[in-house]
Amino acid sequence: MSDSLERLYQAVLAARDLDPATSRTARLFQRGPSRMAKKLAEEAIEVVIDAVNGKADAVVRESADLLYNLTVLWASAGVKPEDVWREMDRREDLLGIAEKLPKSAVKMPKALSGKAIADEAAADKVLPKELAKSTAAPAARRRIVALENRSIRKRH
Repeated sequence: MSDSLERLYQAVLAARDLDPATSRTARLFQRGPSRMAKKLAEEAIEVVIDAVNGKADAVVRESADLLYNLTVLWASAGVKPEDVWREMDRREDLLGIAEKLPKSAVKMPKALSGKAIADEAAADKVLPKELAKSTAAPAARRRIVALENRSIRKRH
């Protein structure tokens, strides 16, 4: 898949300086990032609508449009496909799968929930608060990695 997107990206770069009267890509570049973003959003909505309506063929067609418009926006922003793949790899290394990073604190797994801790404490004759302090906190945390080109602010 990444080879196909790389070829698409190269085609977008090659077409950006063509005549806007004959090239859709050149026309998008001429109109700027806000128009590119609007087209990307429109295609995303079309994919969602077709998916909800169970129209697999339409999802395929609209997904191709979505990827094209995403690639145009990447090129405009100076983002290369390998930048995106590198971020996906980083997430996979961090989380075990290439998923979106959580926006809030990570929830404690059910195995470490209050009931499980209380049950374990009763079996071991340990106070639940002491057990929670000693075992739950480290297991619920994920390693935090700062992203390149972003400043890290301290919480006060």
